[in-house]
Amino acid sequence: MFDIGFSEMLVIAIVALVVIGPERLPKVARTAGHMLGRLQRYVSDVKSDINREMQLEELKKLQSEIRESAHSVEHSLKTEMQAARQALDQIPATIANDIPAPAALEYPTIAESPSAATGNPQPPAPTGPSVAEAAQPTRTL
Repeated sequence: MFDIGFSEMLVIAIVALVVIGPERLPKVARTAGHMLGRLQRYVSDVKSDINREMQLEELKKLQSEIRESAHSVEHSLKTEMQAARQALDQIPATIANDIPAPAALEYPTIAESPSAATGNPQPPAPTGPSVAEAAQPTRTL
């Protein structure tokens, strides 16, 4: 703190001994030591308070940065969700446009069917097993 050498301290001690006197010098030295100790504690308290305030300000800055980033993430998620909802809402319309309407499908008319040409209005008989036969399980022994 102060640039005081040993010789300068010796001069101060001799002057104090002459001015204060040998009886009161120990008491004054003790009081000066206590005052110097209080001053050092006060300086260290002020330093720690300043450090605490700096850390608190850094924490507040960090908190605001985290809030900003959380807000930006929330905003981006909302926009992505809206885009996904719009895409999902467009899927039924896209499917409806891609699949032809049932009326547009070409089914054979009565005039085009083979039974209409022969004059027989009944369709030909199926050649495979009947529905009742196919529904019954087969048992093997």
